[in-house]
Amino acid sequence: MDLKFYCHFLLFFLFYGSQANEIIDLKTEYLTNPIGIDVINPRFSWKIKSSEHYNSHYHLVVGTDSSEVAMGIGKYWSTKFSNYENRISYAGKKLDASTKYYWAIAKDTTNSKKVYYVSSFATGLWGISEWKGNWITDTSGVNLKPAPYFRKEVSINKVVAAATAYITAAGLFEFYINGKKIGDHFLDPVYTRFDKRNTYVTFDVTPHFKTRKIALGILLGNGWYNHQSTAVWNFDKAGWRNRPRFLLNIKVDYTDGSSEIIRSDSSWKTSLSPVIFNSIYTAEHVDARLDQKGWNMPGFNNNSWENAIPVAAPSSHIVAQSIQPIRLTDTLKPVSLKKINDTSYVYDMGRNISGITQLKVEGKGGTTFQVTHAEQLDSIGNVDLTNINVHYRPTNDSDPFQTDIYTLSGDGLETFSPKFNYKGFQYVRVTSDQPFVVDQESLTGYFAHSDVPQTGTIKSSNEIINKIWEATNAAYLSNLFGYPTDCPQREKNGWTGDAHINIETGLYNFDAITIYEKWMADHRDEQQPNGVLPSIIPTWGWGYDWGNGPDWTSTIAIIPWELYQFYGDDTALIDNYEAIKKYVDHITETSRESGLTDWGLGDWVPVKSVTPKEFTSSIYYFVDATILAKTAKHLKKEEDYEFYSTLATDIRNAINLKYLDRETGVYGQGFQTELSAALYWDIVPEDLRSKVAENLYKRVLADDKHIDVGLLGTKTILGALSENGYADLAYEVASQETFPSWGWWIKNGATTLYENWDIAATSDISRNHIMFGAIGAWLYKGIGGIYPDPNAPGFKNVLLKPNFVTGLDTFTAKHTGPFGEIVSSWKRDGSNVIYTVVIPPNSTGTLQLYNVKSFLSDVDKGKVNRSDDLINTHLIAGTYVFKIELK
Repeated sequence: MDLKFYCHFLLFFLFYGSQANEIIDLKTEYLTNPIGIDVINPRFSWKIKSSEHYNSHYHLVVGTDSSEVAMGIGKYWSTKFSNYENRISYAGKKLDASTKYYWAIAKDTTNSKKVYYVSSFATGLWGISEWKGNWITDTSGVNLKPAPYFRKEVSINKVVAAATAYITAAGLFEFYINGKKIGDHFLDPVYTRFDKRNTYVTFDVTPHFKTRKIALGILLGNGWYNHQSTAVWNFDKAGWRNRPRFLLNIKVDYTDGSSEIIRSDSSWKTSLSPVIFNSIYTAEHVDARLDQKGWNMPGFNNNSWENAIPVAAPSSHIVAQSIQPIRLTDTLKPVSLKKINDTSYVYDMGRNISGITQLKVEGKGGTTFQVTHAEQLDSIGNVDLTNINVHYRPTNDSDPFQTDIYTLSGDGLETFSPKFNYKGFQYVRVTSDQPFVVDQESLTGYFAHSDVPQTGTIKSSNEIINKIWEATNAAYLSNLFGYPTDCPQREKNGWTGDAHINIETGLYNFDAITIYEKWMADHRDEQQPNGVLPSIIPTWGWGYDWGNGPDWTSTIAIIPWELYQFYGDDTALIDNYEAIKKYVDHITETSRESGLTDWGLGDWVPVKSVTPKEFTSSIYYFVDATILAKTAKHLKKEEDYEFYSTLATDIRNAINLKYLDRETGVYGQGFQTELSAALYWDIVPEDLRSKVAENLYKRVLADDKHIDVGLLGTKTILGALSENGYADLAYEVASQETFPSWGWWIKNGATTLYENWDIAATSDISRNHIMFGAIGAWLYKGIGGIYPDPNAPGFKNVLLKPNFVTGLDTFTAKHTGPFGEIVSSWKRDGSNVIYTVVIPPNSTGTLQLYNVKSFLSDVDKGKVNRSDDLINTHLIAGTYVFKIELK
């Protein structure tokens, strides 16, 4: 915030007092004051901090002068619109590259003393032609292990007004100016398909350009670009693989109006660093004896360093990394320390996380420490990697799995932590080739993930439910690194099935739209001309021949549709429409004569009952065709709408013809997944819904009120019960504490979700997997009753269908949507339920209650009482308290 803008803002705050927080949470492209965006027409969004329903309009302005914008003057854009909006796309004069803009919004009232709330954004570089200089590296050898340093000194002879750094890399980078790391990001840039698209990161480095001598330093890591570890996915054979490289531009603006670009080129100097090995998959090795102190400081003697080598760009497409970055978000101290012997200790961090550790030790030079990260212990209390190293295929013992290796310099107390790797772990073993002593303060853990804001909370009177929700969120975050992954240790792959099953869990709990929009761009990069997508995204080529199919790669349709439901923003639908169409057309071209498809993996890792692949894959074929038809209608593509609506109907009919026994109301063999998937995804004919739902109820009772599903069934089992009159049973299933159940994991010490219902299974036994996380979304829907309205998406109208289930005394679900916080909270009061609802400003709600004997609202002046089977009440913004007597 510049001084002129700050003074103006302070004046308005003092003058208008209590109005200062009326419009809040101003964002551009869903980010707060972002810099380096490359969207031609950025999206602006905001919320109102009020309990009222406004009937005014808004005035929004955009300009480059903060004082003018704060006064309501927009030389680039000035527009007025309805107060019912909470997001608008820029439609003013063409924006310039590398320029800071301010935008402000005010209630457009007759009062001349409008209060403008101001935010900012800065544009980046408009494509590859804007970049100056060269991509550079140090050598062409992909098998060279040490990470390279790069440095350049520049002299600044004028007064700097602003300095902005734009940096892209194939691999990973850390950027330093005069010895200080720039930014608080971790593992930049995020993973993309490097030969299709590279992302750049922007930093405001103005405070670092206040001295005459400037030393610029870059440390490059391999990341997924130069994958040197060997595993079943063969990333070491990727066609893009090469020595890491980077491209840097720093735009320096001077107070006299002139500017210059500092760029990467062959004048930079390079040398090998003490990071003698780094792998995003396994670990990092550092030899502190090779440290070159002051390498990134002015005056360092780099006479022995080589000149950098200009190299070809990895791709011709460079785009802004406009997402929440990966950060080290939480600090963990060990809860216990066990000495194995004089050269080995084991730490327990108390919970399972994705991230890194920092070790502080001392000893004589050349002493080597190995820091091994694991999820479980063996029978004698040592770390055990056998549940997560199953797919690792090492060619020698130089790259142990999840094991950092540090060699001491001998220069007193030394601190080590990896820069280009993360792991999944709860337990940490520290071993050395020499006897040593450590304590609980010697090791620190850091939780790493894409730093998305939390938008939801669940709290109930059942502590198992609370812990399941917490474990689900921990597993979700542990698997968010610029793209959704399956696990943070064994694979780190962007498995599509895991992601679409858990998209609602993610969006109820976190503001993650930027990550998913980026990942959809990854989908478009990976889609083949015939429409086929791989099962993991990004990929170098693995996953096109195994694991893909509509039950997995329906991400291309489901995720854009859910973003539209949760945000009311159809950008992802527009961007991916042709990709969805190509995908659905390919399934149609390759489907069987029956109109069904068996392309897919099926209900992955079931408890015991195995649902036919053809059944579940055909359902997702139907889901994709339905989403495509709805999207076509929304985008006014009437011919497509008619075609794909007919296709969806034909698929539904084909499924019912083969799998539904109309007389008994049973699908297939009547397994939980078969019955619940047909109900949840609207396959069941309307006249048979109650019969099929009753059969599901009976089946779950026969299964002792426990789940008998795999991945696909976890999406549908609880919702199919709670949305068809059996919410009490759904809650019993969700809150079970014996095998098989989520609660069984919790009772056995889980702090994240597992990959297998059977803790003692011999395969599929990762202890930090999000795949079974759909229960996280069900808590908001099946008990809290909070749903987006498809007819007014983005929670413009909130659908409220709470279930006051037997066995819970209190329950609260909160979700902050585009208009503000939605609350659905209830507690028992004798034979009654006191139900509290909050509808955010400028939105509405529809409350639906079933089997209610009486219904009383203290807020409603009419003291409404109802005794119908269904109460359907319209709510405007505000807080409501209802007293409800259940039948």
